[in-house]
Amino acid sequence: MRPSLVIVGAGPRGTGLIQRIAANAPELYAGSGLDIHLVDPHPPGAGRIWRAAQSPLLLMNSHAEDVTMFTDETVAMDGPVREGPTLHEWAGIDADVFADRQLQGSYLRWVHEQALAALPDGVTVHHHPTRALRVGGPREGRQQVWLQGRPRPLLADLVVLALGHLDAELDERQRELASYAAAHGLVHLPPDFTADSDLSSLKAGEPVLVRGFGLAFVDLMVLLTEGRGGRYEGDTYVPSGREPVLYVGSRRGVPYHSKIGYDWSGERPPLPRFFGPVEVAELLARPGGLDFRRDVWPLVEKELGFAHYHRLFTVHPERTAMSWTDFEEKYAAASDLAEREALVASAVPEPADRLDLAALDHPLDGVRYGSFEEFQEGLRGYVERDLSRRHDPEYSPDLAVFLGLLSVYGQLIRLGDIGPWWHGFFSYLASGPPGPRLRQLLALSRAGVLNFLGADMTVTTGNGVFRATSATVPNSSVETRALVEARLPEPTVGRARDTLLRELYEEGDGVAETPEGLLRVDPGDGRILDRAGRPHPRRFALGPFTDARTSGAFTRPRTGGPAFRQNDATARAALRFLAELSARAAA
Repeated sequence: MRPSLVIVGAGPRGTGLIQRIAANAPELYAGSGLDIHLVDPHPPGAGRIWRAAQSPLLLMNSHAEDVTMFTDETVAMDGPVREGPTLHEWAGIDADVFADRQLQGSYLRWVHEQALAALPDGVTVHHHPTRALRVGGPREGRQQVWLQGRPRPLLADLVVLALGHLDAELDERQRELASYAAAHGLVHLPPDFTADSDLSSLKAGEPVLVRGFGLAFVDLMVLLTEGRGGRYEGDTYVPSGREPVLYVGSRRGVPYHSKIGYDWSGERPPLPRFFGPVEVAELLARPGGLDFRRDVWPLVEKELGFAHYHRLFTVHPERTAMSWTDFEEKYAAASDLAEREALVASAVPEPADRLDLAALDHPLDGVRYGSFEEFQEGLRGYVERDLSRRHDPEYSPDLAVFLGLLSVYGQLIRLGDIGPWWHGFFSYLASGPPGPRLRQLLALSRAGVLNFLGADMTVTTGNGVFRATSATVPNSSVETRALVEARLPEPTVGRARDTLLRELYEEGDGVAETPEGLLRVDPGDGRILDRAGRPHPRRFALGPFTDARTSGAFTRPRTGGPAFRQNDATARAALRFLAELSARAAA
């Protein structure tokens, strides 16, 4: 019987795994054929998120030149490099274009076809356009993968779960809000993929509370304005009359920072410097577990500061009061944040040139406005200043910090579950919307279609409505009959709607779940861990529902690509296992 590998999920991660199987097979697999079964109800390559059937108004969140599905020499992996075009090169579009998601889906479908074509003779891929319902079978034997609409299971020597982002059952608070809405005839849209949400219940002219100011909100904003016939004339929004009136707030109370709008030039900061493989190994060797804020964050903070000041001192020395050599030596020797801040105060005269991560994370802390109207003007000014700075190379240390964030992320995934704060902070600083989207936000605000609520937004219920308050504008509140939670569902295995994961979670030894609700996997090769910490010999998992998750963005060329490294490690482990299996069968 031919060896068989089942990959559940045919989106970008499943495609990436097939790429690495194709690249590594000549070295590691000389068996007598191999069947790869791809299970996914959505189109291979594009998957659910990048499918063609979505609004053409929805854009990529990265420049076309910053999106690649191919490895390069910067990826720290054991397998061979297989280079290929970026989205910009493949589509023949300008490097700095934010392409629409339909075009990205076409790129992903092409990448998938190329991956299939690169597989050696004797490797056959079968696509099953349906859902995988459960996985069974003994630890040391063939696995059984049951598919929707199929009476018999697929038999698999190995199973890889590449499920992508998960839908989740509502948590206790969301269930309370949903129940209240049902009892009082209100509209409550829980966390969801915005492109999949039914927005028809949000009526023209009606006020709508929106909780969340990240990328899910940006999609919502687009679909409820341009998506309903509105248009922009320069910096002015011309309503169609079909828009609801949005009131948006969040924990920070501000939108994610704009994408940086200029290119890198000159020397890059030599990263990692203070948070690299050596520091990660020391952290992993500590007894008693890790606390992110106590043990990890000080190293991250020092690393990001190093990236920032390296750029400032080497490119803008006229804005410093010390040589880079002296500063670097003293910065390296500084033992804590207070010592570094004292050094920076003496060496960087202008506060705007100093890196203050706490202030970046909480820009409205302690800020109070006397009226709702004053805050609208104040936040528009904040967004305008952010746009100006993020498009001005005079502030290129911001771009150095971005590179530092990418470097840090590549190290942090080796530590497993570090809690939710970091992922949100990274997205807020490094994965915000394109600048034009924030200019549209400003136009909508001036047109009265979009209103800002402030930081520490609180939603309560009573008198048959939803009520929102914020510390930013004391003694002010907004009441509506509609509430939208503008964020993705949490990747929680215990509440996943995916029946395959739920059954794995609930069976016998089950699977291990982190405090954040992520699936625990072996950081070396992605094997799924059970509750006793044992890696399953025949089951792997890759993606955002695992504790080895990478950032949600596509890989930028020449940035190391942690997801590529993971794909390669899993592919090599799978091929070795299948090769040994094939050799034993032939003996």
